[in-house]
Amino acid sequence: MNISFIGGGNMAKAIIGGLKNNGFNPSAIKVIELDAEKCIQLSADFNVQTSADYSAVSDANVIILAVKPQQLREVCKQLQPLLNTQLVISIAAGIRSADISRWLDGYKSVVRVMPNTPAQIQAGVSALYADANISEVQRDQATTIMAAVGKTLWLDDETKMDAVTAISGSGPAYVFYLIEALQEAALSLGLKAEDARMLALQTFAGASLLAVQSEEDIQTLRAQVTSKGGTTEQGILALEAANVKCAMMNAAKAAAEKSAMLGDQLGA
Repeated sequence: MNISFIGGGNMAKAIIGGLKNNGFNPSAIKVIELDAEKCIQLSADFNVQTSADYSAVSDANVIILAVKPQQLREVCKQLQPLLNTQLVISIAAGIRSADISRWLDGYKSVVRVMPNTPAQIQAGVSALYADANISEVQRDQATTIMAAVGKTLWLDDETKMDAVTAISGSGPAYVFYLIEALQEAALSLGLKAEDARMLALQTFAGASLLAVQSEEDIQTLRAQVTSKGGTTEQGILALEAANVKCAMMNAAKAAAEKSAMLGDQLGA
């Protein structure tokens, strides 16, 4: 499988790094990138081929569109004459597969992917969607590539991608926000900055790992920490009084609505 990336930004580097860590031969990877400094860095970091010429995708089995959503229409215009049987994977947020296909003059072999930033350490989760025009071989290719940076989830309905964007796409920011809040609480209670950071980070990391590895559901795990009349119960009561859970649900809803709106705007 020869893979060509259009764009050499952070997510492209994350996927290339994941593929390399999984034993993929970097000589089978090309990156089309207009920034000469990025090309030099990509070659040095990953030993991949780089080019500023779109025609370099001619021998690719898979082309990954890793550019900003606002750039995707123009990229598709450049790419369309070079397509024959390649699988096209887009990781551009918000752009629907039908719009990508339309910009590629009706080309049907398109997979839309929503990864998230923990892909940078191969701990991400990526949602994938494709219509019935994608073959099983192409589905397997897309799964193999995205599994190199974490878990994968195939969606049966592209409209669910807005929910995925709100939960796993935007979700890392919510987690960082809560870590930040816990760290600031630790500082306000008199702990040193380095201790506050370590306690907040390790608490989130440890609790998340426990949740992943435990057979118990999340509600049960929370109840196990929340002893009747104890300190944790008092903290939970304060969170409930502040409607924190409702606020988190509203945040996800707002993000999903914004995702849908961007899809309308960018695809127009």
